[in-house]
Amino acid sequence: MNEPKAKMQFELQAVRVDAHGSLARCKDAEIMLDTDLGGRTDAMNPAELLLAALAACMIKGIERVTPILKFRLQGVRVRVHGVRQDAPPAMESIDYEIVVDTDEDDRRLALLHENVRKYGTVFNTVAPGTRLSGTMRRGG
Repeated sequence: MNEPKAKMQFELQAVRVDAHGSLARCKDAEIMLDTDLGGRTDAMNPAELLLAALAACMIKGIERVTPILKFRLQGVRVRVHGVRQDAPPAMESIDYEIVVDTDEDDRRLALLHENVRKYGTVFNTVAPGTRLSGTMRRGG
């Protein structure tokens, strides 16, 4: 009889440093957070962190499936653009462009994009509540 696989769990802690910022800690990593009401340029605000998490999810998904698909690539860039609505505050839309430095054909590139959309934890968390759309293209 197969025992159920343990579910992945994630945990981090965030602490207010002062009125201008906070610090998130997870594992051995720290990220300065822009929690200043006036904003700051040296840290990401919560909306930008959401977009960064989405971009990281896409890149990690690519890293996960390239060995399985035997997909050859030299690099990946992701551009993410979010539009915030005011009432209620939410991301109303997120558009992305994934640029893959590869010589793989269009069919294989489409397969890679399908895997990114289908198996990404953050992607699948954001998609139901936001207009999430984007493209994957070949580039260098």
